[in-house]
Amino acid sequence: MGVNGDSRLGLGTLVVVPDNRLAGETSPYLLQHASNPVDWYPWGPEALGRAASEDRPLFISIGYSACHWCHVMAHESFEDPEIAALINRSFVAIKIDREERPDLDQLYMTATQAATGHGGWPMTVFATPDGRPFFAGTYFPPLDRQGHPGFPRVLLALEDAWTTKRSEVETQADELTKAVETEARFVDALAAEATVGDVTFEAALDRLMGSLAERFDHEAGGFGPAPKFPRPSYIEACLVHHARTGDLSSLAMATTTLDAMAAGGIYDHLAGGFARYSVDGQWLVPHFEKMLTDQALLARVYLHAYQVTGNADYAQVVTETLDFVTAELGASHGGLASSIDADAGGREGSHAVFSRDEVTDALAGIAGALSPEEAWDLYSVTQEGTFEGGASVLARGRGATLRRTAAEEATRSALLGARRARVAPGIDDKVLVEWNAMAASVLAEASAALGVERWGSLATELVTLLDEGFRNEQGRLLRTGRAGVTAHLGFLGDHAWLLEAMTRIYELGGDGLMLERASAVASEMIDLFFDGEPPTRSAPEQGGGFFTTGRDAEALLVRAKDLFDNALPSATSVAVVALARLAALTGDGDSFAVAERTVGIVDSMLERSPIAVPDLILAAGWIRAGLEIAAPGPGGDLLLAARSSYAPFTLVVHGSDDRCALLHDRQPGLAYLCRHRVCEAPTGDPEALVAQLAQAVRT
Repeated sequence: MGVNGDSRLGLGTLVVVPDNRLAGETSPYLLQHASNPVDWYPWGPEALGRAASEDRPLFISIGYSACHWCHVMAHESFEDPEIAALINRSFVAIKIDREERPDLDQLYMTATQAATGHGGWPMTVFATPDGRPFFAGTYFPPLDRQGHPGFPRVLLALEDAWTTKRSEVETQADELTKAVETEARFVDALAAEATVGDVTFEAALDRLMGSLAERFDHEAGGFGPAPKFPRPSYIEACLVHHARTGDLSSLAMATTTLDAMAAGGIYDHLAGGFARYSVDGQWLVPHFEKMLTDQALLARVYLHAYQVTGNADYAQVVTETLDFVTAELGASHGGLASSIDADAGGREGSHAVFSRDEVTDALAGIAGALSPEEAWDLYSVTQEGTFEGGASVLARGRGATLRRTAAEEATRSALLGARRARVAPGIDDKVLVEWNAMAASVLAEASAALGVERWGSLATELVTLLDEGFRNEQGRLLRTGRAGVTAHLGFLGDHAWLLEAMTRIYELGGDGLMLERASAVASEMIDLFFDGEPPTRSAPEQGGGFFTTGRDAEALLVRAKDLFDNALPSATSVAVVALARLAALTGDGDSFAVAERTVGIVDSMLERSPIAVPDLILAAGWIRAGLEIAAPGPGGDLLLAARSSYAPFTLVVHGSDDRCALLHDRQPGLAYLCRHRVCEAPTGDPEALVAQLAQAVRT
């Protein structure tokens, strides 16, 4: 059922909706469309009910606030009264924030990929009134362009098909729905054949390294051609492989990539933090949006690289990135904002790039700064420019240290001041539990490793806010909040990251209340999301892993499971890690059985398709190779030695909390290195502990 053959472009009666139904939403992305002439609905019974009663197809548009091409399609089509009239005439239009509703995004992304072979945002889906997709794509231009149909042509063709070719529409809807259902049943098929045994972690990690080596860009770093995404999971896997095997090629893949990103324009050399990806192959020209998740995951992998190599540039990237998060992503109503737009004043990147003249003007009268010519050289500002309009993306020369002299710091400060005087990009200030908990987890870990107390304090504040302030009257964890209004039942990722963050905060300070909170969240997560009867120590072979949505959630076409890693680790992998860590802290064998079973049912996939599931492979490491270090009492030099080492899959506790199984009957002044609570001889020598740990990591 194509759209190119219909040549009718009459747009019909103009219908203007001055204030559509999005005006009552809290999502900044939805509010951006509240004044569109499109008669938008949020997803819900009202929209679906109208579609059913009037026999209209659904037009579903999915995106997010920081998405550049979402803004482009909005300006070109959704703000156009004539195109809006065409939508309003024949469709029930639904706008979805993918960050608020990852379940709907996952469902319709699967359909879009099945229909087109690719996906992305804005996602454009047409569905029957009961939600079955029959046509899908991403961005459509307002006019026919380079062989691609314009959006009006698409709308007219689908309007005609719904009226005159309903049987074709139904057939296509059945086929795409079947593709979505097949994807959802894949995990169940694995579970039906699974038996619990040793997780094939080493073989899967080796296979992943082979796949990454084939894709590795030896010159510019990264894995694959442009556009280049950081993929911190791949870099982490390289560091893990090096730590366990001593393989220098794995380390080189990690450090080459980290060095290139830190020098390139994807890294913000003035304010800190990373853009989402680079549009070129050299990490120079970014897609300028900044996501909270990228800051958290990249700060973590740079922290680990610093622990491995001692390279102070990596520690600086961690510090600048986390300080960017705390300085610029703090939401006025508490918590951390989700993202910063790529666009400012309607132009992508206009807030961040500089021409040579703009550099010269910014440095005028600044005592102690570099000369304009020196600044041009420092930040790769060329005469012709490296971006649109003769401006340049600020970047550093490959191999140059990121640490700044006093003159370079004065220069950075002056340029940042000039940038802040410009029109600023928008901020999506909704607070997502999953993303905030992810940031809290990294803040706590970095606080322990680098000794920055303010990060640990912020992590504790965030987790307390999420656990106490993002619950409904029944005590159910919710996903999102803004300006005091919380909404949407929490998903697996929200619970899993909150649990993981709680275990990190317990590691940091030994807060027994945090351990109690973690146990409660784990019970809630298993009860709401686990498929079937949870396994136990005595019955380890039951259950089929985790669903993305809770058993109390709205019923969609399928109830899916999240296994494959993309920009974020799969929620399943995070749940496994969080439960394994909690089990180590509490001695709860049933929690460990759930984690082990969840990995065990996908063992074959870990070896067969490792490039698609790097975080599940790393989660398997917590099951197969997990270590614990207990340093009773204040810890002192022993605690410092344990925290400064890079030891993958290792949990470090100190203090005297009786609720922690690892601290029972332990003598202060000694450190105990254990694997699943089977311990080596304790030591009071920090150097001996580091040697013990290095040996244990390799076995």
